[in-house]
Amino acid sequence: MGVTSDSEPAQPSKIGLLGGTFDPIHIGHLLIAEDAREALGLDTVVFIPAGRPWLKANQSVTDPQHRLAMVGLAIGPNPHFQVSDIEVRRQGPTYTVDTLEQLQQDYSPNAEKFLILGMDSLNELARWRSPERLFDLCVVVGVSRPGQEEIDIDKLESIAEGASGKIVLISGPSIGISGADIRNRVVHGKSIKYRVPEDVESYILEHGLYTRQ
Repeated sequence: MGVTSDSEPAQPSKIGLLGGTFDPIHIGHLLIAEDAREALGLDTVVFIPAGRPWLKANQSVTDPQHRLAMVGLAIGPNPHFQVSDIEVRRQGPTYTVDTLEQLQQDYSPNAEKFLILGMDSLNELARWRSPERLFDLCVVVGVSRPGQEEIDIDKLESIAEGASGKIVLISGPSIGISGADIRNRVVHGKSIKYRVPEDVESYILEHGLYTRQ
């Protein structure tokens, strides 16, 4: 058994990684992270806001510093949650494989990393950069959500033979909240209370986010 000194706290051994635009972060994201933490026995879940997500290159995305700040506010009360600006700091398009490669240097080689994906993202994995490399760097986790509860085996097998069998599937919350719906509600002056944490709602109002389409 290893000995940990008081000056060097033990690093987490099971780390969940939850990426996304978080535009804005909402209670659905938080529920997914907490359900994954519990189901997989994770020490911590790291939220990673995208800088310039390449899959949304043709869409308008809120300034990353605002999105990063809202994630920080949302996760503050949970000691098992962290936020990383690793992708916000990176120049150019955001690719998950690059993030995982970089995180290899930030955590102990013995730390097990779990990439948490919604079923919609999981079924698009073949379009990502170097998707076969993801399976070498982490455990890929698929979280079911309303309307997206089955994996596309053919698409996953096109990445690498046996890829579909390496996916860990867990059940997610049955809640249909999206960033697009929240942004649309703000544009039309509708309440977003209880859809986002109270501090995030205050931040959106204070900074006048999502007031125009």
